[in-house]
Amino acid sequence: MEKTIDVERILKSKMGNKVRFVPCFLVKWLKRIIHEDEVNKFLWESRNKQGTEWLEDCVKYLKMNISVEGAENLPDPDDGRLYTFVSNHPLGGQDGVCLGAIIGRHYNGRFRYLVNDLLLFLPGLKPVSIGINKTGRQGRDFPRMVEAGFQSNNHMLMFPAGLNSRIINGHIHDLPWKKTFIAKSVEYHRDVVPVYFSGCNSKRFYRIAKWQKRLHLKVNIAMLFLVDEMYRNVGKHFRIVIGKPIPWQTFDKSRTPAEWAQYVENKVYEQAGPAALRAE
Repeated sequence: MEKTIDVERILKSKMGNKVRFVPCFLVKWLKRIIHEDEVNKFLWESRNKQGTEWLEDCVKYLKMNISVEGAENLPDPDDGRLYTFVSNHPLGGQDGVCLGAIIGRHYNGRFRYLVNDLLLFLPGLKPVSIGINKTGRQGRDFPRMVEAGFQSNNHMLMFPAGLNSRIINGHIHDLPWKKTFIAKSVEYHRDVVPVYFSGCNSKRFYRIAKWQKRLHLKVNIAMLFLVDEMYRNVGKHFRIVIGKPIPWQTFDKSRTPAEWAQYVENKVYEQAGPAALRAE
C-alpha cells in the first residue's frame, strides 16, 4: 500500500533541515492524531477516483447522514453563468467534503475550492483545489491564486471565515468573514449563493482553540486536531440549507465590501433558523 500521507515527509517539506529538531515522540503523536494509517488505507482504496467521485466516496466513508433544504435554489448548470458559493465552516473538513460533493455533482465537476495547500497532499482533492498558503514567501501568491480561480470557467466554493468555527458568545459561529468573495464576485459578475451547514466539533477542540487565542500562539494548533475531529463525527447527521442566489449588483457602494461580507454571513445563519442560534 502506497503511503500518501507521510507525516515525516510533510514536516520536511515545510521545515527543511530544521525537521531534525522535531522530537521523535512528537512525530509519533502527530501520526496518531491525524490517523495516518486509517487515512492512507482509505486513500489507497479510493486511489482510482478524483474530484467529485472521490468526494462522494469520502461522504460514504464518513457515513455522513445529510439532509438538504433549498436544493431548488441551486442555479441551473446550463444557464451559462458562474457563481460563488459561500458557507459557514463549522467542522473544518467534512463540511467542505460534503458541499464539494453536492456542488460537484450538480455542476459536473465544474467547481474549485480555495484550500490550505497541505490538502494538496490528497490526490483525489487536487483536481478541484486551488492551494493557498498565506504565510511566508508563498503568501504573496495568495492574490494571484484567488484571481486565477475567479478567472477560470469554474464555480467557486469558499469558506470566507478562513478558519473553522469557534464558540463565540456561547454559540458555535464563524470568525468574521473576509471580504475577498464580495470584491471578486462583483469584479467577475458572479452572483453569490449562501449556504448554511450544521454541525460542531468536540468540546476538546474548542478548549484548545480558546487557549491558543489566550496565549497568542501563531501556530494553529487546533488545526492539528481536525482529522481526529472528523473521525469523531463519523455517522452523524448534518443539515444543509441552500439560499437563493444574491445578485452581484446587490453589493453596491452603499456599504463597504467588509460590511457586505458581514451581511451575507448574517444571511447564512438567518436562513438556518433557530437551530443556528444555539451551540449544537
